[in-house]
Amino acid sequence: MTAAKAQTLTGNAAWLARSRAAVWHPCTPLPAGDALPLVPIAHAEGAWLTDFDGRRYFDAVSSWWVNLFGHAHPRIVEAVAAQMREVDHVMLAGATHAPAVVLAERLAALAPAGLGHAFYASDGASATEIALKMSVHAWRNHGRPDKRGIVHLAGSYHGETLGALAVTDVPVFRDAYAPLLTPQTRVESPVPRPGETPPAAAARAADALARHLAAHAGNTAALIVEPLVQGAAGMRFYDPDYLRRARGLCDAHDVHLVADEIMTGFGRTGTLFACEAAGIVPDLMCLSKGITGGVLPLSCVLARDAIHDAFRSDDIGHAFLHSHSYTGNPLACRAALAVLDLFERDDVIAQNRARSARWRAIAAPLAAQRRVRDFRSRGMIFAFEVDTDRKGFASWCFGEALARELLLRPIGNTVYFMPPYIATDDELAMLCERTAAIVERA
Repeated sequence: MTAAKAQTLTGNAAWLARSRAAVWHPCTPLPAGDALPLVPIAHAEGAWLTDFDGRRYFDAVSSWWVNLFGHAHPRIVEAVAAQMREVDHVMLAGATHAPAVVLAERLAALAPAGLGHAFYASDGASATEIALKMSVHAWRNHGRPDKRGIVHLAGSYHGETLGALAVTDVPVFRDAYAPLLTPQTRVESPVPRPGETPPAAAARAADALARHLAAHAGNTAALIVEPLVQGAAGMRFYDPDYLRRARGLCDAHDVHLVADEIMTGFGRTGTLFACEAAGIVPDLMCLSKGITGGVLPLSCVLARDAIHDAFRSDDIGHAFLHSHSYTGNPLACRAALAVLDLFERDDVIAQNRARSARWRAIAAPLAAQRRVRDFRSRGMIFAFEVDTDRKGFASWCFGEALARELLLRPIGNTVYFMPPYIATDDELAMLCERTAAIVERA
């Protein structure tokens, strides 16, 4: 469509035409025609998005898992506005500021004991890159430069920058860029196979990890895992015992354990951090997504003393020379502090446990639907497979959901719900009822 023609349109049509012409949208195929599936959003409040024609959509996926407490939450908005009047940004190399310091202190107090050093960045993939570089560089500083390999799980997803993609095992994201990637080692996933119990799957995968580390620990820097849930692989859950076994194996073989809590952190799996379910402390923990309630970009890597102290030296070659211009942005850190205030003030984890139980009951009719297979939940994550031969089911389901005032983002044939924590029982019932109507037509 020409720019002149776009100018004659109004409402959704105008913004769709302009976006298709000017914006390259992430994780969105570009069809040969103009059928790029987009919904133009003019307003967002609570669990709802509103387009330029006034139509509303229930945000069932928290806008890619980030929006914990609803859009435009007044406490977060007010905190960011107040910070804007004090310090909007200052580089964290050679300076510091209160929001970055206080946030680091509070995260250290909330995280598994011993994770006392916060390194900030802007997004989840950046956090993965930072953690992997920290691990390899720490071993180098200890005089063990051969320990540079990273072990990851089958079905893993850790981001789409090159280092993160090298430890991602989702072919649709990885395959086109394989020539750019440093090969890393994939080991068995603890996600149960058909007919396998979760404890048996955890034991099987841990045994495979034990065999690998027994042979290759000398050149292995770290194991990276998504604790409890492999998200982009289809919301696949596994038993916490795997994390306990992996922690023991990493300790025995001098290998760092990196916990990618980018999606699972901040209450999604039923505890503030997923590692708590296994009672383990990783060496490095990656945080992002919900950390600011979806208001501003921010990520963080929390490191144990032993890794942080490996960089203490007057030799510049020992320093961790990784930086981003917006590292530790005061506005984003202030938003994160408001999020932590909400967790504390509203006893969110306890509230979510009760909410999760109610929502499982509300979803029971959907779980019993004839095309629904393996309905599962963990904390505030709900997922199921749809038995269908429909080609391009995910895109079709996305469109069908929009027609029913829902924002859903299936992963292949896996439909999942991760709505904001402030969603009501009535909204969840509406989501389940309308999703059941979609699934019935699949």
